Amino acid sequence: MIAIDDKRYGKLLLNVLPRKIETEEQNEHYLEIVEKMIDKGAENFSPEEDVLFDLLVTLIEDFEEKAYPMAEISPCERLKYLLEEKDLKQKDLASVFGSEGVVSEILNGKRRITLKTARKLAEFFNVPAELFI
Repeated sequence: MIAIDDKRYGKLLLNVLPRKIETEEQNEHYLEIVEKMIDKGAENFSPEEDVLFDLLVTLIEDFEEKAYPMAEISPCERLKYLLEEKDLKQKDLASVFGSEGVVSEILNGKRRITLKTARKLAEFFNVPAELFI
């Protein structure tokens, strides 16, 4: 762990005055600060800026998780999204599932994605297998 200069960090905190985000305006304010920091580049952060960045991102994530809850997405819906995002067709997954018929059954919710297939999909899309479980 890198040592933090408390005086430098204190000055950064005084400039930002981070606190729990209660309103969209506060969220926007912290987002602007984070965006400026991103523009600077993490490789150019002082240790104190790195800690402040992590704090602000945590505050923003906490607020946004509560303000904009995400609906639970089924593995099938994730698969459909990835297909669309990668501009792929059902037939492109035949090698993963063994046949286009199985792909069709999974995409239509008639068959579940097995753990073995989840691993194959994860490798195919280069994403965590947990997305399909």
